[in-house]
Parts: sequence; C-alpha cells; structure tokens
Amino acid sequence: MRGFRIVSLVAPCFLLLLMAIPGHAAEKIKPYPHYWISVATINQSIPGMSKQMSGMAALLGGKMGFGPRRELLLQVESPQAAADKPQASHVIPPGQNMGVSLPLVTPQVEKRESMPSEREKPEKFEKPKVRMLIYWGCGETVGKGQPKVIDTAKMSPADFGKAFAGRSPARQVPPSAHKDWIYGEWPNSEERTDVPKDSSLVGSHLVKGNYLPDISFVLDKKREFMEPVEFLPIQATQSGAMKVVWQPIPTAIGYFAAAMGHDQQSGDSIFWSASEVPEIGFALQDYLTPGDVNRFIKEKVVMDASRTTCTVPPIFKGAQGAMLQFIAYGEELDLIYPPKPKDPRQSWNPKWSVKVRLKSTGMTTLMASDDSSKKDTSSPKSRQKSMPQSEDPNGSRTADEDSGSGSVKSKDGVKDRLRGIFGF
Repeated sequence: MRGFRIVSLVAPCFLLLLMAIPGHAAEKIKPYPHYWISVATINQSIPGMSKQMSGMAALLGGKMGFGPRRELLLQVESPQAAADKPQASHVIPPGQNMGVSLPLVTPQVEKRESMPSEREKPEKFEKPKVRMLIYWGCGETVGKGQPKVIDTAKMSPADFGKAFAGRSPARQVPPSAHKDWIYGEWPNSEERTDVPKDSSLVGSHLVKGNYLPDISFVLDKKREFMEPVEFLPIQATQSGAMKVVWQPIPTAIGYFAAAMGHDQQSGDSIFWSASEVPEIGFALQDYLTPGDVNRFIKEKVVMDASRTTCTVPPIFKGAQGAMLQFIAYGEELDLIYPPKPKDPRQSWNPKWSVKVRLKSTGMTTLMASDDSSKKDTSSPKSRQKSMPQSEDPNGSRTADEDSGSGSVKSKDGVKDRLRGIFGF
C-alpha cells in the first residue's frame, strides 16, 4: 500500500518532466506576417434631386464628395527583420487599373522631445445636459415602449454608459506599427492614387518584400468591390413616416440602417435604427465578420440581404436635417498558409495570413424628394429602378404610391433644409 502511494506521488512529477523535454512540450506557434485588405464602396447622395437643384448639387459634390467612390486600405505587419530599408509591394491584377503594383510604405516615426507642461488649476467640470430619444424598428407608427429617453441631467455617468451601450461585435485588430514588428501600408505618404470606378480586384495577387515571404492568393467575385448603396426617391406617407427603398446589392450578406436628427424646438437629439429590438447601432457602422452578421440577423438587429425597403416612423417631423446612414456587409476572406492540419499531432508553422473584408456604405438626407411623383417610369431604365410593389413588412403603403401630404414639394424649402444641413 505504501508503494502505491509513492507511485501516485511520483507519476505527476514524471509527467511534468516529460512535458519539459523537447518533443513532448506543447508546441508554440511562431509569430508570422499578417496582411489585411479593407475594401469599401462609399456613396453620399441626395435622392430625387430636381434638375433645378443641379447647381447646388455640383457645389455640394465638390465640397462633400458626393457620388459613389471606391476606397482601398492595404496593411501588413511582419515580425521579420529587413536586411535594409523596409520595402514591400502588392502586385495587383491588370483589371485593377492601378498600374503593376502598389507600394506598401513603412511610415517614418518622428521622435519628439516631450516638453514639461505648466500645471494649471483643473477647470470646474459642468455636467452636460443632453436629452436623447431612442427609437427602433421599421414601420408607419412608433412601436410600443418607445422612445427610450436618456437624460444626462438625471443620470450618473455609469447609468448613461449603460443606457447608451449597444451590441459589441467581435473585435478586429488590423496590422499596425508596434514594437519589434515592421509595418507597411497603402495609401501612404508616397502614393495616394484614387481607386478608379472600373477597378476590379478579381484575379491573382502577390505581396512581396524584404521583410516578408511571398504572399500569393486569388480573389473571386465575392471579394470584389461591392455595388454602391443607391436609394430610390424617398416617399413621405400621410403619417409623416419616410419610406426608404434601396437597390439590392448582389454580394451583400446583410444590411443595417440608422438615422439621427436634432429637434430645434425641444432641443432633443433623436436616434433611430432599423433593428426590431432596442439597438442604437454605433458599433455596427463598420466592417463586421460574417459570423456577427448572421448572429445579428437572428437577433433581428441586422436586416436580411433579401430586404430592399424600410419605413422610418414619423419621429423626425420637428428635426431639421435628419441624416440616414446605411451599411451593406460583404463576404470576408480569411486565409492562413499553410492551412492548419486536421491531425492535432502534426506540427503546424504558419508562414502568413490574409484577411479581406468588405462593406458598402451610404448616407443621405432623410427627407422626401421634391419631384419623386413626377418621375417618368416609361423608359426601360426607369422601369428597372422602379420601386418594388411589395409592402414593407411593418408598413402598409406600397412603394409606387404617391408620397402623401408629407412630401416636400417646395424647391425653396428643400434649398433651405440643405443650407441648414451643410452650412451654405
């Protein structure tokens, strides 16, 4: 019996010794380079603008960047040391129409001497007094239990943070400059070429440099620039709700919409989201992983990709210049080379990883078109962009109905609202 006790005490120690011997220890994965491609399509628009407003549209376009555009952000980080000055580039497919390659430049960090600042007496902090009204859901009428009122004058900072908090998607940490790693990016201080409207990412890609192994991969049509967010003329219903209809985006896997405005009479800030459950959605207006998109669709926060319409309830009647923000989430590509073996006993030493993430965003003024009822729908092009006949799941008016008494029919009225929004 005594011998058994000795064995039972020695066995765990023996196992620990075996784990410390090379070959029996848990294998650690060595750091390896990561390459991220962030692909965005951005469209800011004023739907249904009349020809008489073309002069102002041109003025706004010059100052605000109206109209669809494409953006590309390339980022790489590597733990390998460069033999000389860090150099890397991304060899692109011919269809990208941006030359042969894009340089990935390592930013120069300037060392600044810190100067001691004079100590000043702390200023008296006055608690801000802000009242916010939170709404959610598509429909002709305001849902039950709304609005959710957030009044900073009556809440502690902790309570305010809890009341304003929303859902938290998976944290994404793109490559960046940090200690003992080399970082490169495009656009950069040496090249900031605009992405052409006809640029295509489909094809073979190669990333190479003196601090990187060759990173070779292929992008298909699912990882192509997404189509821009395009709204049909916004229709105002008799209740004052705003019916928003958008063109479907073929590669979208989900949509999210939110709006905000300020009631000048009451001083209240108004927030709304298309979520069917309470959600302000600040954290959802950026790239999301497909896993998060699917999860939020199940939670009725993000709209399914089959949706093409949503009616904003009549909550912005007293708000001048309410803005609608819209995002379409795209597919994502995650590659690791070599792939992780299925057999856990087999050693695995990744050489590099690639992530491609996509989104398409739109922003517009949340007001009815001044001439939407006069549009000619007889031409094929007009018919192609005519409004769907199906009703909003939460609304009652079909898309081709007249805009109702809430429509903005005065051109001067539209001009005044635009001046209020953009400061002209």
